[in-house]
Amino acid sequence: MNIVLLDPASAQDDLWTIQSARQIEHLKHQLDIKIGDTLKVGIRGAGRYTAEVIEISERKILIQPLYEEPVPKKLPVTLIVAMPRPKVLRRLIQDAVTLGVEKIILLHSYRVDKSYWQTPFLQQIDHYVQLGLEQAGDTFPPEIGIYKRFKPFVEDVLPQMISVERPAYVAHPYATHSMPHAIEHPCTILIGPEGGYIPYEIDLLKKNGCQAVSLGNRIIRTETVIPYVLGRLFSTW
Repeated sequence: MNIVLLDPASAQDDLWTIQSARQIEHLKHQLDIKIGDTLKVGIRGAGRYTAEVIEISERKILIQPLYEEPVPKKLPVTLIVAMPRPKVLRRLIQDAVTLGVEKIILLHSYRVDKSYWQTPFLQQIDHYVQLGLEQAGDTFPPEIGIYKRFKPFVEDVLPQMISVERPAYVAHPYATHSMPHAIEHPCTILIGPEGGYIPYEIDLLKKNGCQAVSLGNRIIRTETVIPYVLGRLFSTW
């Protein structure tokens, strides 16, 4: 945890209150904070600050903001991912948030097991977002979208997200064109399930404005390909 992320309701007075048992446990036992120490603190959806520890008790820690700091900028990307296995979902959300993705969409596709949509992990997405923000020192959560029907999303929603200034790339190992690198414009990226999108899905994506691009002929796991793609596309940001 590289920043203590607070709910806005905890930061309305001169002294702010840390009340999360998880955060208090980390600050006390991992960082061994003392009165007078300084912390990196953020208000979710707002600013980031350096704050001084004023009081420490069993159930809360009082801090006083000293000065504001810049918040890390986002990557101008919408990441659309076929719904992964539940345990991968947790890591995927945290890592995408840590890397600065501004919008994440989970999408159904033919190779996605329908049971994945029943996982209780879906109810915990906000917690994974929180952990990703704390890791990155960020305060602004990405927008999260969930679409359980592939064709209506691709035909009705996706085209509105694509323009000349903001193209969409679908990673596909059998595409003839290579994925671009070091781009200087926003974009949308689509990542398929383990095994990739089926030919029908690739064709539908292409008909609705996506460019099929390849990262080579290796089949890469979802949680591996996302940081690889983001690093390739936004290496100059």
